[in-house]
Amino acid sequence: MVKSMQVEQKVGANSAIGRAVANTIRFLAVDAAQKAGSGHPGAPMGTADFAFVLWDRFLKFDPVHPEWPNRDRFVLSAGHSCLLLYSLLHLYGFDLPLEELKNYRQWNSKTPGHPEYGNTPGVETTTGPLGQGVGNAVGMALAERILATRFNRDDFAVVDHHTYCHCSDGDLMEGVASEAASLAGHLKLGKLIALYDDNRITIGGTTAISFTEDVRRRFEAYGWQVLAADGHNHEAVAQALEAARAETGRPSLITARTHIGFGSPSLQDTPEVHGSPLGADEVLRTKAHLGWPEKPAFYVPEEVIEHTRKAGRRGSEIAAEWHARFARYRKAYPELAAEFERVTSGRLPADWKSGLPTFEPGGAPVATRSASGKILNALALRLPELLGGSADLEPSNKTLLQDGGSQSAELPGGRNIHFGIREHGMGALVNGMAYHGGLLPYNATFLVFSDYQRPAVRIAALARLRTVFIYTHDSIGVGGDGPTHQPVEHLWSLRAIPGLTVIRPADANETRVAWEVAVQNQGPTALILTRQNVPVTIDLPCEQLVRGAYVAREAKGGVARALIIATGSELALAIDAADALHAKGIPVRVVNMPSTELFEGQPAAYREEVLPRHIEARLAVEAGATIGWWKYVGSRGAVLGIDRFGASAPEDRIFSEFGFTPDEIERRVLQLIA
Repeated sequence: MVKSMQVEQKVGANSAIGRAVANTIRFLAVDAAQKAGSGHPGAPMGTADFAFVLWDRFLKFDPVHPEWPNRDRFVLSAGHSCLLLYSLLHLYGFDLPLEELKNYRQWNSKTPGHPEYGNTPGVETTTGPLGQGVGNAVGMALAERILATRFNRDDFAVVDHHTYCHCSDGDLMEGVASEAASLAGHLKLGKLIALYDDNRITIGGTTAISFTEDVRRRFEAYGWQVLAADGHNHEAVAQALEAARAETGRPSLITARTHIGFGSPSLQDTPEVHGSPLGADEVLRTKAHLGWPEKPAFYVPEEVIEHTRKAGRRGSEIAAEWHARFARYRKAYPELAAEFERVTSGRLPADWKSGLPTFEPGGAPVATRSASGKILNALALRLPELLGGSADLEPSNKTLLQDGGSQSAELPGGRNIHFGIREHGMGALVNGMAYHGGLLPYNATFLVFSDYQRPAVRIAALARLRTVFIYTHDSIGVGGDGPTHQPVEHLWSLRAIPGLTVIRPADANETRVAWEVAVQNQGPTALILTRQNVPVTIDLPCEQLVRGAYVAREAKGGVARALIIATGSELALAIDAADALHAKGIPVRVVNMPSTELFEGQPAAYREEVLPRHIEARLAVEAGATIGWWKYVGSRGAVLGIDRFGASAPEDRIFSEFGFTPDEIERRVLQLIA
């Protein structure tokens, strides 16, 4: 009874239309989960009030043109609350018919169980893994600031919007959110506003069993403005949002105390309402309790749709005003306007490849990480949208842009982003920059630490983001740092991610082509680069890297009796072994396979041409796990790889001990053809 009285008091404090819209959001979520037989109705029921205030009074959007560049970004980091977002999108006029809410979680619907970027109009991020959206929001806010610094002029603010992030207890427990929030405070991202759904419930029970820290003080220590509001009191939420928008020198966190399953007589404030439908009886009790008609399901009152669609039309009018302003901007600054349209559309300038360095074949060996650094700096001269940084490893990853300046509150146009030792947050943040548009972001760390980034890399692939992940120190060639720093399983772990293009170039010139592929890729790319110097191979047709694999050395003196497949630093070893075998009268073909993904995308005829079926004696050579190579060597082939952890020793000794020498490759081939 006490619970019911509290609900009535809070609902009564808001306007009649505010209560109606919030309850419509609640019951669209309740009915959708009930119809699907699964889902998360509790959080949308609890956050409907503060979401209504944000969307109705503050959020800048155009439902007719959801990709309008100067819209505010709304990131639902708590992706399990997707029914909140779907209900808002439908009510405020986006192309999401009510029928799609009825198809929640069904095959080919636009309302999947967690939001998916590119699948549903108005969804800004693919969320689900908690905390990732917080990092995405930080990246979006940083992208807004960088683009505003570049394109705004005193008389024209063409980039001027906020990023709002809806986050939950679970988001703020995840370390990725802490890393991103720490960096946001350091960078003083004043247009970032996070609304924290402080409902104190998880699937496992109340947060008191595991999460008793003072979140407010934590964010204050990060350098955030922290505000509080009753999440069910519309005016209190509005006042907090006004205060957050007024603060331009710090990001803001609004802790909104809410009740999960708000209005449910039996389930409010319980874990049971987090991830399961209410059940038919409780749906009826909740509707009766909040004065909502029992039938039909998915009921939307006429006054609600009239109100929300009017707000949507206001958003379209704001967008139209911006387009008119941009037309004046184009007349005043034609070159800037053309460049803004280019980068926001993702187009590349015609001359973007000009001036890229080449390396002398047969000359001094060059580490592919070093070649990458030179290529990156040359690309940056032609691509001002290219920017990024490293996890405090710029000197090792070779990712510093020499004339780019360091991003900071004092230098908001800086192109070198010092992420600190925050790989989790860094991955989510650069994804957010890619979601935002107008930038081509990269980030870097050692390959062994790609494990820290796996959720962000996976989401980048799922969302088809133009994000570049640079991973150096790619093998046991790391040397004395030992097995903790020597990646073994990581190459095939990354290759297992659908939609991620993994490229391990063999030398400096092939690294240039790898970067060309990454810049043009309409999805994420992982560049896998050596710490140690490798030869610049003579007569290597490196332009063929775009096909994923190619014949690096054709068999000499007759039809190939065997075939060696190699990648990265091992290619030079394979070529040396083939030359030794040729001297013994044994013709061997050497195939370079820098990218299995690009190779699998080639026509079957080309794949057969490179790896003809009649050559059954095949040896794959790579200083990493063997697990994926059996597909290419077949039942009569073999793999020279590493299926154990590495060791601490100088790189030459390690390669020798693990058999990565021309002599050992030659011996393995002779075994295959014996």
